[in-house]
Amino acid sequence: MNAGRPVRVLLFAAAREAAGTGRLEVPHRPGLTAEDIWKRLETDHPALAPLASTISTAVNHRFTKKATPLDPGDELAFLPPVSGG
Repeated sequence: MNAGRPVRVLLFAAAREAAGTGRLEVPHRPGLTAEDIWKRLETDHPALAPLASTISTAVNHRFTKKATPLDPGDELAFLPPVSGG
């Protein structure tokens, strides 16, 4: 069972640079969302704030909305915009 397992958070590109790390763990609590984690990260690393409108989220390798509740042990990725040619 996953009870008590933290959420693994991955940051890429500019978000990784702004936070000074590409990986961290956040204690899980009932109702925790990607938006909650992002807001906490912005508080700890104010340089992340300008990226908020461009960042996408993925949970366990699936794109998701920031308001989706997270489960213990989930892997949450904050992804930069993707462009192609």
